[in-house]
This record gives sequence, structure tokens and C-alpha cells, in this order.
Amino acid sequence: MYYRNNCADSKVDIDDVIRANIGQFRIMEISATALNVEPTRSAAFYAAEEAKKNNVPVLIDLDFRADQWHDARAFGVTARAFLKGCTIALGTEEEILATMLSDPNQIKIKNQQISAPEIRGNVEESIKSIMKLGIEALIVKRGAEGSRVYLKNGEVIDVPGFPVEVVNILGAGDAFAAGFIYGYLNGWDWYKCCRMGNACGAILVTMPGCSNFNPTLDEAMAFIESKGGF
Repeated sequence: MYYRNNCADSKVDIDDVIRANIGQFRIMEISATALNVEPTRSAAFYAAEEAKKNNVPVLIDLDFRADQWHDARAFGVTARAFLKGCTIALGTEEEILATMLSDPNQIKIKNQQISAPEIRGNVEESIKSIMKLGIEALIVKRGAEGSRVYLKNGEVIDVPGFPVEVVNILGAGDAFAAGFIYGYLNGWDWYKCCRMGNACGAILVTMPGCSNFNPTLDEAMAFIESKGGF
């Protein structure tokens, strides 16, 4: 069960954003779940505007939780509007389909797995539509198959993953984002950034918890080295 009623981060408002001094950021990440209610939705859009004014890259994690939206189509409408101000987007194939969703019946949730819905649709067409919104890069998380990078110039980069025995997937997206952002801020190329993200996600899903099991830098580097390196 995915429980998220009246949580603290849904109360973030524009004044909180102003106090955060986004102009001093090196990158800003927004989860799409922050777009589902006010005041955090307006705060997120305001934060993206401030980031753009200050040449701060904006990364959106296309975090789709079907039970957090009054209508699944509202997720796509809102995410697409936000993507127009983003630099990078991260998402699973299901989240990419949800971003371009036209019919709620495309979604099927088995065994209360809110964080891993089955969504029917054409992934490649959805990717093309997202890229037309103007982002520089779309990172598609593909589980054991790794990840795939779609760039504005049309280049596609495949990055192999780290197949592991999965215990729990909750928090894997946060782990991937943490690893990816670490590489991005250190000036790594897309391949190496995603390889780091893949590793962090792979480590976390073998643990019986959530993002509190994110690996340290040393643990991630040792894991990658043990699997053949970057």
C-alpha cells in the first residue's frame, strides 16, 4: 500500500521556495508527485521559473502514483506543462506512458502495487512526444536492462544495468536519481552518470527498505568495480 495523505512536503509553498535561494543551486530536482496538489504544485512551477532565470538545470523525476491524482490523465496534463521548463527528465517506461496517457483504462494495478503499475501504450511514440517539449535529455529507467538516454540532437545512448535479486523496489527511483545527479554535478558524460544511477538503484532494490538504504559513494563505487566497472 502506498500511503501519502497530508504529508509535509505537500505543504511547501512559494515563500518556502523564495527562502531556498534557488539561484545558488547547481541543479534542482522536482518529483512529479509534488505537482498533484496545492500549494506544492504552484511552488514547484515557481521554483522552475526561478531556476531558469538563474541558469540552474531543472530535473524532473516522472514519479507517477495513480492514487495521488483525482484523474490519471491529470498527471500527464500537469507533467507535460512542467516539462516545458525542464532540462532533464527521468522516468520508467510506465511513467513515460503515464505522461502521455489519454485513457485511464490503460492503467492496471495488480496487488496494490501503486509504485509499479502496468500501463499500455506505445513507449517510443510517447518518448518522441516528450522530447518535442524541449528538454535536453530524457533518461528511461529500464530495470535490469539498465537505462537509455534520449538526447535533443537525436542521439540515443544505451547504458547496461546490474541484474540483481529484487527484494523491494520502493525508493529505487530516488536511488537512481541520487547516483545520476552525483555524476552530472561532477561533469561525467551521460553514459557514466546513468551507470552510477543504475548501480545505486540495483543496490537499493536488494534491501528490505526504502531510500534510507541508499548506498554511500564508496559502496556504489565498490559495487560498480565488482561488476566490471563503468
